[in-house]
Amino acid sequence: MSAPPFHVAPLAAAVNARETSAVAVAHEALARIVAYAEVQPAVWITRLDEEAVLRAAAAVDARVAAGETLPLAGVPFAIKDNIDLAGAPTTAACPEFAYTPAVSAEVVERLIAAGAVPLGKTNLDQFATGLNGTRSPYGAPACVFNRAYVSGGSSSGSAVAVAAGLVAFALGTDTAGSGRVPAAFNGLIGLKPTKGRWSTAGLVPACRTLDCITVLTHTVEDARIVDAVVAGFDPADPYSRRGGERALAPRRIGVPRPDQRLFLGDAASERLYERALATLAARGAELVELDVTPLREAAMLLYGGPWVAERVAAARPLLDERPEAFDPTVRAILEDGRDTSGVDVFRGQYRLAELQRAAEEMWRRVDLLALPTAPTIYRIAEMRAAPIALNSNLGLYTNFVNLLDMAALAVPAGWRDNDTGFGVTLIAPAWSDAALLDAGQAYLDDAALPPPPPLHIEDRMDTVKLAVVGAHLEGMPLHWQLTSRDARLVAATTTAPSYRLYAIANSTPPKPALIHAAGGAAIAVEVYELDVAAFGSFVVEVPAPLAIGSVTLADGSVVKGFVAEPRAIEGARDITALGGWRAYIDGLSRPAGA
Repeated sequence: MSAPPFHVAPLAAAVNARETSAVAVAHEALARIVAYAEVQPAVWITRLDEEAVLRAAAAVDARVAAGETLPLAGVPFAIKDNIDLAGAPTTAACPEFAYTPAVSAEVVERLIAAGAVPLGKTNLDQFATGLNGTRSPYGAPACVFNRAYVSGGSSSGSAVAVAAGLVAFALGTDTAGSGRVPAAFNGLIGLKPTKGRWSTAGLVPACRTLDCITVLTHTVEDARIVDAVVAGFDPADPYSRRGGERALAPRRIGVPRPDQRLFLGDAASERLYERALATLAARGAELVELDVTPLREAAMLLYGGPWVAERVAAARPLLDERPEAFDPTVRAILEDGRDTSGVDVFRGQYRLAELQRAAEEMWRRVDLLALPTAPTIYRIAEMRAAPIALNSNLGLYTNFVNLLDMAALAVPAGWRDNDTGFGVTLIAPAWSDAALLDAGQAYLDDAALPPPPPLHIEDRMDTVKLAVVGAHLEGMPLHWQLTSRDARLVAATTTAPSYRLYAIANSTPPKPALIHAAGGAAIAVEVYELDVAAFGSFVVEVPAPLAIGSVTLADGSVVKGFVAEPRAIEGARDITALGGWRAYIDGLSRPAGA
């Protein structure tokens, strides 16, 4: 699949101008869905039949021909399968829970009235309980750029449908980060509006007092168009709210203190976050370091407090009658909510009120927060091996937002070496949604992000980048250990200026020791790419006192590379000043005094 993604604004403009038709767009979208199903069959739970889709598209063309101008004319979209679409089953990724609604959710009605054409219902973590996308009997959607990794959830299928170019936008939901995390991993925009700004009528609740319907798009402008269509008070929704737009001048941007910037060992995420902060600062914003402990404590309340009991409410009858119908991890989470008492609920509300006051004080110091959307990403296999702990890690920077009544916009911030997406989330007080969209666009205008990686269509081997500093350099005695493994040279560069280089005593062939140390310098290295199996076979041949660790390069990226145990420098010669191993070897070969 190499077709460009669908974009809302130009597509609607072309259909309104009758330069193309909604029917033609629908044919293209249906063909893409069929083709991509060969790559990822777990994106959809219910795909609407071709006849129904084309009939809906033809109705849009008839309205345009009659003189209507529709803001979403002919734009194909997807609906997370915990949101009602009339006549299509709503499953919440639990087949035994399924029902067929007679009417669509209010937001879906508004989108269709604006000319959008639904293509079907997308997969999700069951009952929207998860941030990873693996908790579904319909399969696990994967990151579109590297299918070994999770797509993020719970709006997993919605994110993949947009990122793979199957639809122009998709509805998700977000209680703990379910619309933002998959946006980050798949290089998308994820708008989580203020609670009550969009109607939640027709949504299967996760936590009804906190739930938001969200949108995933390729551009900020596309999210803005969808927001303009669906935002607004809904008297049929008891949690709908009236509120005006709050102005926002993001001159002071709150960021965690350095000791609270947690990336769980993911050096690539850390580097990309620092780069995003540099972009924001270059616009003239003041980065204000905050103690984010109150935000973290609020986040803990979502799964470690009485709000777990709220998750039981929607699923309680089925949980009582057929507990085996649930994904085991989801069932375990819901079971924890059964024992919550009324006293627990009130205590949780009291503590949340205190934390809300702390958040109000924070907003006196800053205009906006800029946080990592997620600290890291995991492989699907890793997530299945430790589903509770790793999923909790993904919510480190997202879980507090709805509890503290904030609006949020997830935006791309680059790609890791494994091609998975990293994102930052801009967070502001309630009703600042329009200003957040402006801030997100301003950031993207300045960020100069590289284009996204190609979609992961064909099977491919995971690879590892390895920095070599001595006897494995090209032309050196052990270089054959790389060429025999089909290693590919990707860069000749230097380390960050924080290493010292030593010539190990009595080593045959001569070998260096690279040590991270104060007063270091930039040391010349070559970076090679090997598949994982080849890398593993290479590592087992590395003799002590050498080892393979993590090496920071001049551009701030971190790769695997040769490092050394402390004993390696016993009797060794410090050759840091030479800048690299080649200069040392060249010096050995020159006659004395030359």
